[in-house]
Amino acid sequence: MKDVHNPLPGVPKIESPFFSKFFNTEVVDAETLRIALELNTRGYAVIDFPDAEISNMAEEIKQDLDKEFEWEGWRKFGFENEISLRVQDAWKFNKNVHRIATNPKILDLLSQLYGRRAWPFQTLNFPVGTQQHFHTDSIHFSSMPERFMCGVWVALEDITMESGPLVYYPGTHKWPVYTNEFLGICATELAEHPHQKMYEPLWRELVEHYKVEPEHFTAKKGQALIWTANLLHGGSKQQDPNKTRWSQVTHYYFENCSYYSPLSSDPFYGTINFKNVTNLITQKRTENLYCGHTIPKEFVDAVRYKGKVIDPNFNSAAYLRANPDVAKSGVDAEWHWENYGKKEGRSLGI
Repeated sequence: MKDVHNPLPGVPKIESPFFSKFFNTEVVDAETLRIALELNTRGYAVIDFPDAEISNMAEEIKQDLDKEFEWEGWRKFGFENEISLRVQDAWKFNKNVHRIATNPKILDLLSQLYGRRAWPFQTLNFPVGTQQHFHTDSIHFSSMPERFMCGVWVALEDITMESGPLVYYPGTHKWPVYTNEFLGICATELAEHPHQKMYEPLWRELVEHYKVEPEHFTAKKGQALIWTANLLHGGSKQQDPNKTRWSQVTHYYFENCSYYSPLSSDPFYGTINFKNVTNLITQKRTENLYCGHTIPKEFVDAVRYKGKVIDPNFNSAAYLRANPDVAKSGVDAEWHWENYGKKEGRSLGI
């Protein structure tokens, strides 16, 4: 690969104004150029996952994780309430989940596309559609410099429209990264933990204003979709509760950045919710860096978000007793309370 001077190392190469310097037929191969062009123009790119054993790995993952879910309860209660099922960080106990997340060819590809070394920090495995409102990952997982984050979604089976495929809005990654100050929100002073629902009206208005049409990823088993940090994406409604939509998402950061959650940060009000994330390759915590310098731990601790993450009186067992439909759906009590229960005015059971 030809070495090309980068005057803007703090911008991912695929989103750089110097994009054409880094990605042309003299610098990269045809397939890398295709992927780079799609990420640059549309915010996502579809590839075949680069592991010859992906089909067998997918079957083993499904067999191993199937027992993690209370299927009958979800089909009776969770589905109609648009509650998803998921296992976060199954890489800790499932070798195939870890193998997908740390695939060397994916890591090399992402590193070439972004101009910094990629590393995985989170896995999510879904047996059904998420039915999740479209959103941008940038408010949840961000970096400084911004946009050094991406996701890779892998289909562990063939996906149909009935099973609630991924939905995304091409080109929205080019919009500004809107954070709390743009919406007039001071997360530090909120009475409750900030939530992406604060942003959903803005996203809907932007999509309507720019007349962006959604696209759906009806993937074949073993296909993967790479998306950029600021692309609006979500899960379309699952039409049949008896269908499955087995998939794995791996989220990646890149080296020599600081990592934080803008949703619970007000940098000019003294709050930066730095992330203390684990590199799935080394299985060690990753330092937050600024222009190659380690950000002092004392500073990270001093400015960390200190708002209420959950009601101090919350008790998972009591919440599930008071809300039997949630218990039968098989979802995590705290997750349900934060995402649905508070808005619905549900009882804590205390």
